[in-house]
Amino acid sequence: MTGPEDQFSRERLETAILGDSPDLTSEDIAQATGVTVEQARRLWRALGFPDAGTQAAFTPADLEALSTLVGAVHQGAIDFDTAVRLTRAVGQTMAKLADWEVATLAPRVEQLEAGDEATGSRIGSALRLVEQVGVPFEHLLIYSWRRHLAAAVGRLEALGAADEDLFTTQVTVGFADLVSFTALSNEMDEDRIGDMVEVFESRCADVVAARHGRVIKTLGDSVLFISEDPVRAMDIALSIVDVIGHDKRLPDVRIGMATGLVVMRMGDVYGPPVNMAARLTGVARRNRVITDPKTADLLPVSQFDTRDLPPRPLRGFGVVQPVAVRRH
Repeated sequence: MTGPEDQFSRERLETAILGDSPDLTSEDIAQATGVTVEQARRLWRALGFPDAGTQAAFTPADLEALSTLVGAVHQGAIDFDTAVRLTRAVGQTMAKLADWEVATLAPRVEQLEAGDEATGSRIGSALRLVEQVGVPFEHLLIYSWRRHLAAAVGRLEALGAADEDLFTTQVTVGFADLVSFTALSNEMDEDRIGDMVEVFESRCADVVAARHGRVIKTLGDSVLFISEDPVRAMDIALSIVDVIGHDKRLPDVRIGMATGLVVMRMGDVYGPPVNMAARLTGVARRNRVITDPKTADLLPVSQFDTRDLPPRPLRGFGVVQPVAVRRH
């Protein structure tokens, strides 16, 4: 008699997701695409996966993807190192997206298994979700990528980056941080911590997007965002305080901000303003926004009140005079 464990296996779920069973080795892939085995493995590692050795770990879809990428290299559109960097960008992004998708759908799997159509195996319900959600989500993924690519190209032009360095531009950076998160998380179970982080990140993301900013990354208890307009950036920061500071499910928030030149690479930003914003967050009071003097000078007095705070040493910057900001 066949039970759920036989009918619904991990291998069957993997095949349903990949569309085929792996039956090709690294050598097979390399020979078919005209690259060396080491080059094929380098691209595989760039995606975020360990070397498969001599195992049959690849599907025809893997071969097709590699052939397409290598074809762009052979045609001279990009060189191999650029192909590796693009592959690494895709791999890191997709790994996070996949974890996020699984975590989001896991409760739905539990609901299905607790309902009238339970299969007797979580993998069975996962297979059903793959069949029902996989294709629509894949279409959404491509659509979203095209939209964000168009927006990224537009930002490159709109931000007015210097011709000699298209990756360097001036923005206002904001760093929002939940107060006493570590202490609180030590007192909570894992579900409550996860719920709190999700509410915090989603609320911040909504505020940033609505005001034409961009979330660069989230770190559980903190969110890094940027805007090319310091006034909009300040509106984002003060709105986050309004939204998060009045939510009983969340601890208080504090925000540091700074303006200046940053380097934009691999979806992240680097430079003194990022470090300054993080340092200022560390000395901000709860439910308050403080900024560097440069950002404060860019804010219209008709919209914001600014107040100089006592100078204090900030690691890496010497003595700095923070400025507290609020709306009229």
